[in-house]
Amino acid sequence: MGRGTFRETTRAKLSPRDVSAAVAVGAAQLPAAVVLLWCANATQDDYGAGGGGAFGVFFAVLFAPLALPLLGAALALGITLPAVLLTRLGAGRLPGPAWLWHLAAPAVPACAWGAAAALVWHWPFTTTAAVLTALAALPTWGVAQVRKRAWRTWGVWWRSALGSVVLALVVLVGGIAALATGLVEEFRPPHLTTARLAGDWRGASGAELRLDADGRARAVRLPARPGAADDDTVEHVMCDGSGTWEPDADAGGTDREGILLHLDGDCGADTHWSFSGTDDAPELFALFGDPGVGTLWILERR
Repeated sequence: MGRGTFRETTRAKLSPRDVSAAVAVGAAQLPAAVVLLWCANATQDDYGAGGGGAFGVFFAVLFAPLALPLLGAALALGITLPAVLLTRLGAGRLPGPAWLWHLAAPAVPACAWGAAAALVWHWPFTTTAAVLTALAALPTWGVAQVRKRAWRTWGVWWRSALGSVVLALVVLVGGIAALATGLVEEFRPPHLTTARLAGDWRGASGAELRLDADGRARAVRLPARPGAADDDTVEHVMCDGSGTWEPDADAGGTDREGILLHLDGDCGADTHWSFSGTDDAPELFALFGDPGVGTLWILERR
């Protein structure tokens, strides 16, 4: 067999030690993945939903000891262990270095799960498969590394826990530094003048809003805050009609610029629409109901 051929002596079967290692390493990387997601979200608009603030951090820390092993087990059973079996089935038959196949093998079960998610929940296949592959690559490689060492189960877990803390701190410091130095730009909503706001804005379900430069407005199937005469259990009411609009420097208490829209008649209450998007593709949005669980409406410039 050539020197460039992938070799592995273990037979194509799993031991309890393999399963434990897959769960431990899979769980260990998740805090760093969450920190990385937080850094990535800083470059995107949360549309006023927020990230849970101090309460979110408190609950994340409180439930992490229970959630991480469960999530690690789900990752191990769904992707990591099938990938480990694939690498062992291909031992001695596949060209290239072993580490490359340990990192590439998770793509097979990840694509299967990505296809299922696309069919059932309409998630984007490419993104889902890529994320799942990335999450399972390190645990798959880690199982092979644990095999080479005489570590007991507890030894694997405490090393994984220590590595988890170090990895999360490295990612956190790196993310904060990237945001602080401008290497990664934090999201900033655009500043829209009256001239930029004037025109047609459209959203889902046929929603339309016409803003005139003189402060007049016309709406078609546009959501609005419920008025005093509306059912207090509904998040919003759908409105048609004319009214007025004006700039609002603190739209709806979101600490960002926007507009205040007033529709004539009994169609809901005054509604704040905040600025989002980019200078080239501006948006107006309003979040109805509780942040994080309410209904988000986005209007795009036409």
